Amino acid sequence: MEGDKPAGDKWNFDHDNRKPAPKDVTIAGPLVFEPDAEVNAVLHLVEAEFGDHFGQLRPFAYGTTRAEALRALDHFVTHALPRFGDFQDAMLSDHRFLYHAVLSPYLNIGLLGPLEICQAVEQAWKTGTPLINAAEGFIRQIIGWREYVRGIYFLEGPDYTTRNVLEQTADLPALYWGSKTKMRCLSKAVEQTDVEAYAHHIQRLMVTGNFALLAGVDPRHVHEWYLAVYVDAFEWVEAPNTVGMSQFADGGIIASKPYVSSGAYINRMSDYCKGCHYKVAQKTGEGACPFNLLYWHFLDTHRPRFSKNARMGNMYRTWDRMDEDKRDVILREGQDFLDRMRAGEVV
Repeated sequence: MEGDKPAGDKWNFDHDNRKPAPKDVTIAGPLVFEPDAEVNAVLHLVEAEFGDHFGQLRPFAYGTTRAEALRALDHFVTHALPRFGDFQDAMLSDHRFLYHAVLSPYLNIGLLGPLEICQAVEQAWKTGTPLINAAEGFIRQIIGWREYVRGIYFLEGPDYTTRNVLEQTADLPALYWGSKTKMRCLSKAVEQTDVEAYAHHIQRLMVTGNFALLAGVDPRHVHEWYLAVYVDAFEWVEAPNTVGMSQFADGGIIASKPYVSSGAYINRMSDYCKGCHYKVAQKTGEGACPFNLLYWHFLDTHRPRFSKNARMGNMYRTWDRMDEDKRDVILREGQDFLDRMRAGEVV
């Protein structure tokens, strides 16, 4: 704030924070740490007891102390924050972290506090290092989102994780546990999750979460997967993001509309579609992107709930303007894809 007004005369700068992935990333990623003797002892224990579980334990690069967490914070503010805002929604196949902080593991376990992180970013902005879109965007993720979902979780109570207003019942596809898939975006997101125990918010929301919602997966299964595979996943922060924002299973407590999209969004924000088995520009027929088919299949399935949603009216008007035969083909091919995937076919 600058007095009673927001700095820069705007309350948020999201329009500056949606740039596609850069051609070159000028940072190697977050700070990495070598496990000490105590951490190595824990790693050996995990290998002995859970060696056949999903996830690659080594190399283990996360800090485990307050001092290491503070070094990670300083590294982010100095080296990544200046370009964080521009590319916070971008995704790249060969650069898993881009300019993301990867501070959530330290924040959620208590090695860092939310206020000190925000103050560090604010102070950097005051010195002129990052532009305001980067500083404001990051601070809003902490105060305006993390603290918001923490309040939602404790306000809504212990039954929150069981909610399923869309009555979705499908099992979680095997591809979430590393089984082969022809969808490159999901393959890359799950591979990264397996190796790093981390994926940033757009990978979670618009790739793995988006697909699960479009595919009719039971939100409880999605919730349990996110809770199991991510290093920063504690139920109070994970459940509202998954059950509420990602899967719309809470009926709109967190989000005013479901976060679903066709393949066009993923193509715009990533390089995942290049070299994919499917063609993102193809809407139907052999090689059509499954996200394109399932997007309309989902909207048609849940039309009674969403057709009067003010933020979704344009989507339904577009659907209604399509030729009836084209709509029939989309729904038939979408259902065929789901049937084949649920039968165990590699899709």
